[in-house]
Amino acid sequence: MKAISLKQPWASWIAQGRKTIETRRWYTRHRGPLLICASKQPKINGLPTGKALCIVTVVDCRPMTKEDETAAICVLYPGAYAWLLADVKPIEPFPVKGSLGLYDVPLLAEAEK
Repeated sequence: MKAISLKQPWASWIAQGRKTIETRRWYTRHRGPLLICASKQPKINGLPTGKALCIVTVVDCRPMTKEDETAAICVLYPGAYAWLLADVKPIEPFPVKGSLGLYDVPLLAEAEK
């Protein structure tokens, strides 16, 4: 499954359904399931790091607008793309070795439910 690592607290905010737009300086053609992983750094008291947290569906990717700021929980910045996320499915967190960009993580059938 395609995965992406995010720093905390943004990874947890997506897993909680609070953040429904992820922003990046690069466009993605990926649509469909995406594993959201919390990177190992920074360590924020009480939030998981180095683990997969949930599966979302990437439904679109387009240039970010000022109207996206609330859903993205960040301000508009030059060159930002808005990745529109839907259908958050929390999973039992498991360790993941992250990487830059989109990367592949093999999943156990149980984690995909």
